[in-house]
Amino acid sequence: MESQRSLLFFAFLAVSYWLFTLWQNDHAPKPAPTAVTQQSSVPTDSAGDLPRADVPQTPGTTAPAAKAELVTLANDELELTVDTRGGDIVGAQLKHYAKVQGQAERLSLFTRRSDFDYIAMSGLTGTDGSDSKGRPVYQASAPKKLANGDQQLVLTYQANNGVTYKKILTLAPGKYVVNTKFDVTNPTDKPLSVQFFGQIKRTMHEPDSGFASHGTYTGPVYSTDDESYEKYKFDDVKDHNLSKETNHGWVAMLQHYFVSAWAPKLNDTKLDVYSMQSGDDAIIGIKSKPIAVPAKGNVTLNADLFVGPKDQDALAAVAPKLEKTVDYGFLWFISEFLFWLLKLLHGVVHNWGFAIILLTLIVRGAMFPLTKAQFTSMAKMRMLQPKMAALKERYGDDRQRQSQAMMKLYKEEGVNPLGGCFPILLQMPIFMALYYVLQESVELRQAPFMLWIHDLSARDPFFVLPVLFAGAMWFSQKLNPSTMTDPMQQKVMQLMPLFMGVFFAFFPSGLVLYYVVSTLMSIGQQLIIYKGLEKKGLR
Repeated sequence: MESQRSLLFFAFLAVSYWLFTLWQNDHAPKPAPTAVTQQSSVPTDSAGDLPRADVPQTPGTTAPAAKAELVTLANDELELTVDTRGGDIVGAQLKHYAKVQGQAERLSLFTRRSDFDYIAMSGLTGTDGSDSKGRPVYQASAPKKLANGDQQLVLTYQANNGVTYKKILTLAPGKYVVNTKFDVTNPTDKPLSVQFFGQIKRTMHEPDSGFASHGTYTGPVYSTDDESYEKYKFDDVKDHNLSKETNHGWVAMLQHYFVSAWAPKLNDTKLDVYSMQSGDDAIIGIKSKPIAVPAKGNVTLNADLFVGPKDQDALAAVAPKLEKTVDYGFLWFISEFLFWLLKLLHGVVHNWGFAIILLTLIVRGAMFPLTKAQFTSMAKMRMLQPKMAALKERYGDDRQRQSQAMMKLYKEEGVNPLGGCFPILLQMPIFMALYYVLQESVELRQAPFMLWIHDLSARDPFFVLPVLFAGAMWFSQKLNPSTMTDPMQQKVMQLMPLFMGVFFAFFPSGLVLYYVVSTLMSIGQQLIIYKGLEKKGLR
């Protein structure tokens, strides 16, 4: 039983190694994309990137060549680039987020380049959709500001039979949501049938320029009535076309700290969630069942496109369960509480680093009764060492009788051999949950602390915090002499601070800051507890 504490440290090391592996997977250099000899994406005037089941496969379905142009639509948060061919959003610059900390260049979420595509597509397919015979070229009005402050762009396309299709993009002030409205006016004597689709296309390999995400997951996700939040990896897209029917849902493309998502607003209309591969690109999309446009009538279809940071409140306002794209892993309930508490503390101190310090003090303070029980139990275990040594000598190699005698001794002396385990066990899920908070919460992206720490979500550039942690852990061990007699275990425990310092060197500095403060506070608590134990004659 004397090796319980060492086993806990090994468990702690295993958890740390698991997190280290995650961190390495997320931040290791990506392999260069394999060169391809064929064209990697469908031409912009083709219907090949649209839901294939809805595109007529007859000769001559491509729309006549027309000159397209790029139009800019912006508010105080976003600057969008819209291609009038299809009305696709091929550029999205986030005005308040730097691509690289300290530099003027803004982060571009959507982009269209020769080596990398990430664009939002939408339109109307079906028998009479504007996109049923290829991507239409819309006529764009000049973007205008409405009376309520919204920025609006109206795209108009008129088919040969006189049907008018309007695609209206609206940006509200301070929002990352593009309301996309399709208005179909049918002047003919026959009803029409159209199907809305919204899809996101992204190149599966990472570009050489470093636009890549560095988060825990990059790729498509979706939500249906049966699956509130489901990942569909790039490899899944390559292997199998997704096909799900639902009454409500959304599709999204994730990357580190940011998300783009289509959320249709179509009442009483069933939806299909789908995926497809187009060359090097993965497509995740959502489309409606056929919708009738009455003769001499019109119909309006709405959908929201979110393009921006993983702000949980903003995402929840767009569609139910969209906030789940802030993926806190299997310990989400702890992560959400920690993030809520961090936000509360940040509102007081206005610095995420100091908020982490206060969080540490609160957590360690709440755990003080358990910490006291831990060190008291360890002190009692040390006092029992002579009696335990005598039992070992008495029973020799008879492990069973030796174990029974030790358990009897623990019971007589009122000692719980596992009493020192609980604080360490409780810290493990907090450790992992905080890791995900720092990885997923965009509020901590490029958040400075003080002095040399300019980004709490990145590793310490000078490794000062990992060294401080290793030193504090070593000092804590010296305050609490080990009861181990095995020389090998003693050497491993002596090297543990060094091992942990190396592991922590690659973790976010905010996480290491938490553990530096936690260890220092633990040392203070040890000194207080041991002083009380000395008065009771237990040390």
